Amino acid sequence: MYSFTKPNRDSITLLAGLGVQGDVHAGVTVKHRSRVAQDPTQPNLRQVHFIHQELFGELREAGFEVAPGDLGENVTTSGIDLLSLPVGTLLRLGEEAVVEVTGLRNPCLQIDIFRDGLLKQVVGRADDGTVVRKAGIMGIVVTGGTVRPGDEIRAELPAGPHRPLERV
Repeated sequence: MYSFTKPNRDSITLLAGLGVQGDVHAGVTVKHRSRVAQDPTQPNLRQVHFIHQELFGELREAGFEVAPGDLGENVTTSGIDLLSLPVGTLLRLGEEAVVEVTGLRNPCLQIDIFRDGLLKQVVGRADDGTVVRKAGIMGIVVTGGTVRPGDEIRAELPAGPHRPLERV
């Protein structure tokens, strides 16, 4: 059964080329409903969803109580500026898993069903009018493995020039 939020687990298993074992979004091709409606043969660039723990503090200050897993992320990070990583960054999780960063999460209206008004907190506009997405990043599994809470995550930047993240 599909649920917007995801439970916290003792571990998750990342499967190369697919995503998180047992996750509704796992697969070689797109699984998100709106993207399937557009073209179900598109490659799945949204196999793993990461959110930075620091976002929860920002949301709390704005009056929203949000905890890890509530926004549908698979992995919650701390101390990594996820949103400024370039496309192609490799995130090494624990002893063996590797995820390649593909882009920014573009949250849908389900986020407002979860908490009314939350979408405006995670998608806004900069002073120059550009859209700012803060709801985490997406990636594809390059090397599978088991990931546990507290595992170290190391970011390995790609060779330059770096391309900034865009929505995927």
